[in-house]
Amino acid sequence: MSGSHLHWTEAGQARSARWRSESGAAPPKRVVLVDDTLTADAAFRLASEGTGMLWRGDFQNARLLLQALARRIDKPRKAKRAKPDIPTPSPVDNFNLYRLAQSQRARTLAMLLIEFDGAHQITLRRAPDVVQACREVYGAGDAEQGHYVTPLRELQGLIGAHEWRKKGVAIAALGGDRIHPHYGVFAPVRGDYMELLAQAPLPPALSAGGVAFDIGTGTGVLAALLVRRGVVRVVATDTDPRALACARENLARLAPGGEVELVQADLFPPGVAPLVICNPPWVPARPSSPIEHAVYDPDSRMLRGFLSGLAAHLAPGGEGWLILSDLAEHLGLRSRADLLGWIDAAGLQPLHRLDVQPIHPKADDLSDPLHAARAAEVTSLWRLVVKAPA
Repeated sequence: MSGSHLHWTEAGQARSARWRSESGAAPPKRVVLVDDTLTADAAFRLASEGTGMLWRGDFQNARLLLQALARRIDKPRKAKRAKPDIPTPSPVDNFNLYRLAQSQRARTLAMLLIEFDGAHQITLRRAPDVVQACREVYGAGDAEQGHYVTPLRELQGLIGAHEWRKKGVAIAALGGDRIHPHYGVFAPVRGDYMELLAQAPLPPALSAGGVAFDIGTGTGVLAALLVRRGVVRVVATDTDPRALACARENLARLAPGGEVELVQADLFPPGVAPLVICNPPWVPARPSSPIEHAVYDPDSRMLRGFLSGLAAHLAPGGEGWLILSDLAEHLGLRSRADLLGWIDAAGLQPLHRLDVQPIHPKADDLSDPLHAARAAEVTSLWRLVVKAPA
């Protein structure tokens, strides 16, 4: 959140600093100065009340305090004895309770605050050098702009994203080559859907050197896969400037011989193509922060927009490839009938569907509130074509 300021009193003087929150959180209305003498229990009480704690002690001790706060939040509660007159929560109820708990957890942990100077430096004992990590998200920085404050939890996210960006994610479908995600751009850590894209037969219309559209390219991984499969030209779109910058860097390394055009657009670029692919967010729910837009798609807006506009952007004989998990169906947030109805209403019909059972740790985590849905999840590549005239 930009344009806001955090206010506090220090050494009898009123002070303020710019407030930065990539999650879009508002600054705490009440702020107290804290240091290494603060106990975890006292910090938990302050955070639960919504009081911001501006750290003035050793940086590493602040990190340990944040871990202690997380343990208190995540402490298992005794299961209440089920009452016969209370119905078992539905999958939707479980999902809503899970999201509420995650939101409350994020708000509580965001109460521990760190101050930076205008050049992204932290003037605390044993503070790490985070200048480059901050530059990748906030820009170069300018000492004249003055100090700013951000939650320590968000700083850890910046540091983690910086390490992911350096290390990259190995993609088996790209022969083990790595995608380097930027902060706020969804990292392709699940390879199941990329294997589907690598296996699906390309439409015959592409053999003549046609173009493919990649809708919502993100890191550019699907565009790179298309180039590796011999697609001569790809037009990749995204609304997020960070995603386009990320895709540009990745495609320069992974598809140097391919012709890939990056376009800032909401869904489709102008024109038609014999192949149009899209991997929209899979869960139709409201994101609690801008970073979650890659996972949560309110009212299935992107999915429905892709389906409703697909026929107008398919060349004769072309195919639209929709890569989608059925997790939302198992959560009770969207039905298979809904999906098939949107496909039919858009003048489309499924030509074929490739399925894969995802492999990820949460599917085997019995303590996960959404375990049943994750364990049953299937990811599919739907090959869609325009319906033939009746």
